[in-house]
Parts: sequence; C-alpha cells; structure tokens
Amino acid sequence: MPAFWMIVSCFLFACMGVCVKLASGAFSTGEIVFWRGLVSMLMMVGLAASRGIGLKTPHWKMHLSRSVSGSIALGCYFFAIGLLPLATAVTLNYTSPLFVALVLALFFGERLRAIAVLAILAGFAGVVLLLRPTLQPEQWLGALAGLGSGALASLAYVSLRELGRAGEPEVRTVFWFSVMTSTMGLAWALAGELHRPDAGQLATLLGVGLFGGLAQLAMTRSYRYGRTVVSANLSYATVIFASVFGMLLWDELMPASSWLAVGLIVAGAIGVSLATPKPAPLPARAVATD
Repeated sequence: MPAFWMIVSCFLFACMGVCVKLASGAFSTGEIVFWRGLVSMLMMVGLAASRGIGLKTPHWKMHLSRSVSGSIALGCYFFAIGLLPLATAVTLNYTSPLFVALVLALFFGERLRAIAVLAILAGFAGVVLLLRPTLQPEQWLGALAGLGSGALASLAYVSLRELGRAGEPEVRTVFWFSVMTSTMGLAWALAGELHRPDAGQLATLLGVGLFGGLAQLAMTRSYRYGRTVVSANLSYATVIFASVFGMLLWDELMPASSWLAVGLIVAGAIGVSLATPKPAPLPARAVATD
C-alpha cells in the first residue's frame, strides 16, 4: 500500500504543478504559495474535525523542522515551475531521494554502501546532463531554485519519517505544514504587489491548494508506512505525469539527452533505495516524548 499511495500522490502533485504553471503568469510565487497553504489548511481542519483528531501536538520540534524546510522548498519549486518546462522543474525537485540518502548518512548514521555512492554520483551526473544542453541563460535561476527545492525537500522527507515513527496522524502533519506554508507565502506576497483573481484564476489557485493538500496526505501516508528512500524514489512517477501534461498543454518536448538524464537520475535513485538499509523502529521512549 505505501507504493499505491505514492503513485496517487505523484499524479496529484503533477496536477498541482499544472495549476501552478497556469497561475504563474498572473500571480507572484508568494501568492501561489499562500493559496497552496490556505486551502490545504482549511481542508485539514475539516478532515480532522470529521475524524475526531486533535491538531495540538507534543512533537512541535519535528513539525517545525518539517514545516520550515518543506515550505521553503515549496516556494523554490513554484518559482522554478514558472521559469522552466514543467517536466524539467519537477525532475530537479525530485532529486530529493539523492539528498535523502546523503542526509540519512551524514546526520542519522545510516551507512552508504559503495553501490549507493555510485548511484548518487550517477544521479547527479544526470542532473548535469539535464541542465547543460537545454537551459537558456534566463532559466538558470529557475534551475538553481529547482535543485534547491530538491535539497530542502530531503530534510522535510526525513522529518516525515520521524513524525510517522512517532505516531503522528497524517492530517495533523499536513495541517502544521500548511499553516507554515500559508504564513510564509503571505509574508512573501505582501512584499510585492497583490493581485485580485477573477473566477477562472480563483479556480486555478484553489486547484493548487486542493491537489497539493490531497497529494500531501497520500505522500505522508506512504512515508509513514514505507521506507523513506523507497517512497522518495517512487515519487519519480511525477516526472512522467508532468511530461505528459507538459506535452499536451504547452507542447513541451524534451530532447533525447534530457530523457537520458532523467533515466540516470531515476536509476541513481533506485540504486540508492536498493542499497539503503531499512531504518530501525523508533524506541517506545522516543515515541512518547519530543
């Protein structure tokens, strides 16, 4: 079931990306991030009430770490979508499995086997191949933002693992992430010019939040019950969905070299997952406190 929930999450995240790209022509990144967080937050309040789940948490430190890193990563990702072809932005964002492996090794003491090191190198070789032959000079800022979103998202994904092992409900985890996202997005939006959406634009902005919130729930469930790196690797299905949407809606066709680069990145991520040991269960004492 963790694999199923991640595939569902991938499709919904690709739909969110379409809405972000549609909205980016009329709204700032901060405004889009705000709507993403606001709609998702309201969804989680209603869902929590219907399930009788309290939103107060004893694990506020883990939520803070997950929410801050995830919100900044989201802002970088939305910025990249506005400047790059959809599939390219998604691929750069989903370098996160490579960073996840590095974070688990450097900060959680999980050993990297030789095959995992080679897989990481192959993945980043794919990143170089994806960027160098296809990007225009004006797109490099978006490329750096996309790659930064992947690095920051890896910190959020590791925090998701810890929250899942601590027994936090998905609804509560997504709620606090959405609170942080809407707050940071509003602060960003107020630094520039605000735009009033018309009916069609409002539907697009609501779609960003709706698809994003549902995708977040599915992704959180996948990370809670599955292996962190494996779940992260499955997220590459978003690249396929985004490529299809890009071709259908914007005639975005990636050259053969770009598909080879994507293949290297995916192969590297799969290699990392196969070479990474399953994390040990969190001790009962650690679950009970934060």
